[in-house]
Order: sequence, then C-alpha cells, then structure tokens
Amino acid sequence: MDPVRNPYAPGAGQRPPELAGRDREIQQFEVVLERVARGRPERSMIITGLRGVGKTVLLNAFRSMAIQRLWGTGKIEARPDQSIRRPVASALHMAVRELAPRHRAPDRIEGFLGVLKAFAQAGEEPSGRAKARAHRWQPGIDVPASRGRADSGDLEIDLTELFVDAASVATDVGAGIALFVDEMQDIPADDVSALCAACHELSQNGGPLIVVGAGLPHLPAVLSASKSYSERLFRYARIDRLDRESADVALLAPAEREEVTFTEDALDALYGAADGYPYFVQAYAKVVWDVAPDTPITADDIKVAAPEAESELAVGFFGSRYERATPAERDYMRAMAGLGDDPVPTSSVAEELGRKPSSLSPARDGLIKKGLIYSAERGMVAFTVPHFGKFLRSQPA
Repeated sequence: MDPVRNPYAPGAGQRPPELAGRDREIQQFEVVLERVARGRPERSMIITGLRGVGKTVLLNAFRSMAIQRLWGTGKIEARPDQSIRRPVASALHMAVRELAPRHRAPDRIEGFLGVLKAFAQAGEEPSGRAKARAHRWQPGIDVPASRGRADSGDLEIDLTELFVDAASVATDVGAGIALFVDEMQDIPADDVSALCAACHELSQNGGPLIVVGAGLPHLPAVLSASKSYSERLFRYARIDRLDRESADVALLAPAEREEVTFTEDALDALYGAADGYPYFVQAYAKVVWDVAPDTPITADDIKVAAPEAESELAVGFFGSRYERATPAERDYMRAMAGLGDDPVPTSSVAEELGRKPSSLSPARDGLIKKGLIYSAERGMVAFTVPHFGKFLRSQPA
C-alpha cells in the first residue's frame, strides 16, 4: 500500500490519527473547564501513567479544549534540577498575551506584566548568585519590573502572588488560564511545594487558574511528600493501556478513512503484539501498513512486519533509553528484569546482584533521576517503560 497515505503516527507526544480510549478523561476535563467558567470551585488535574501511554498527547488535547473556550494557556516541560520560575513566567506570559486583546484596560495588562517580569528576575542564578540578572531574561516585555509583588525570591510566596494576579486578569475578561506541566515528577522538591501552595491558595479564593500536570506513576507520591493536602488539591487520572475495543478503534478508524481495513485475525495479532499500549499500537500499525501488499491487512502481514517493528522499537524506544544508563545502572536494570515485569523489592534486586542494598543506592537513584525506573512505594521499584524488562531479557548479557 502507498506509504505516503500511511495514517499512523508513532512519535513522542504526537497525536495519533484517532485518540481512542480517552473519552473518560476528556469528559472529566470538560467538567473542570465548565465549572471554572461558571465560577464553581474546582481542583487542578494530574494525569499519570507509564511512558508511551499518551500522557503528553492527552495534555495537548486538554490544551486544545481550553483554547477553544478562549482561555489563556501556557505549557512547560519540567527538567530535573531546574527551577520552574522562568519556564512558568514564560508560559504565563503566553497565556496573558492570548487574553490581552479582549481586556478593556491595557494598564491592567501592563501592571501584570510588570509583576511577571519581577517574578522571573527574582530568582537566583544556577550558580547561586542572587538577583542582578534582569538583562538575562528577555521575554519581550516592554514594561519595567514592578517592585514589592512576586519578587521576594521565595518561590512559594512569589508563585502564589503571581497566580493570584494572573487569575484576576482572567476574571476581568470572563475567561480562565490553564498552565500545562509535562514531566511534572521532575520538578525540584522545593518547587513542587511552592506549586502546591499556589494551587491551594487559588482553590480557596476560586481564581480561574488551573494547573494540569502529567507525569510518571509516582507523581502523586511526589506531590504528597511536598504537601500533605495535595491528595485533596488535585483531581487524579491514571491512564494505562487501551482495552481491546479502543485499540481496534485506534487501528480501524484512520485506516477506513483511507479505504483500508483489517481482518479479525490481524486485529488479534496486533493487539497481542502491542499489548494495548498506544505507542506500540501506532508503531506496529505503521510498519504493517508499509509492508502489506493490499487491503484487507491480514495476520500474515503482521507476521512479516513484526520483526521490523520490534527492531525499530529496540533501537528507538528501548535502546536509546538503555544507552543513557551507566554500566552499574544497566546491571541494576538487568537484575530487575530477571525478577519479572511487576514492581520488585529493592532488597530482591540486591540479592540478585549479591550486593548490599545500600551499595546500590547510587545506581537506583541515577535510574530514577533519568526517568528509567520509579518508586511508587518505599522499597519497591519498577520500569517506567512498558515491556522494558522483556527487552532486557532478550539482549545478550
């Protein structure tokens, strides 16, 4: 079949041609938007799941929904050991710029931009040097930085004041602001605490600003460790693999728009290979389309395509992550893989390696920092990538 017409799209955060199996989460966010629009109290929202289940895709879908309602939106991707001060400032600058043309008082917008500029410049340099960096952050704000608001240098105080002021601007135009945060588990601990405190203040005064985060399965534990009330502060949505019906829709709907279909045996084989994980569904389907001679696509086509799809996943999806690990970290992951695919006790990993658990802490912490494993509960670890254990077991020692 014509590869140019291939509708499938395996990619990092790339929206698939058919966003199947996420109706519940989309409806939940629709409720959040509607309640905020009506001035009702509502919690911010957190999406969690393994890599490859479509968290970023869903985050972007939520952002599109907010934009359709004429909300101001901004998005950041958190990074380990990087403060969220400047990224949040840039994201809120974008959000307020979207609202500014509808505001009747330009001086109110200028006033907020002055506070925003002061907020961004109030933090420390990465080396620890404080202040004196106004010339280094140039977001295109042509107003002078304000003084005495969101510029204390304490992120919890500053972020709370900034969010309150941004929500006030949104209230003026009868809209809302949504800040989207990807890889939220990578936000430094002190910044997580500040973000929770700012969201807590907004939830109490009903300001129309929400934070929508996406992260790995241990993100709720990260939030809870920073502020005990975070369990009640956010609406949590855990997403996982697609059920059979949703996976079939993800395959059939885009194909049928190109007048192509699959036999039932082919759908069985594809679901078995992809195991319902959205990224794998797209990855296998893309290769199958390219190798199939004609419609309908059959189980034999799946057999021909599977080795190529698995080879691409081994290099791009699994291999690229494995290569980031140090030799000690690779040994740790191999030991985990040898114990199975479910979360495993760290004591069992140490036993498998013939080492003391304390001596393996650097390897474990390095893997967590690199986003290759996570610890949802004390003493247990699991891979962040589905089927990673199976991949490691298939590799030569």
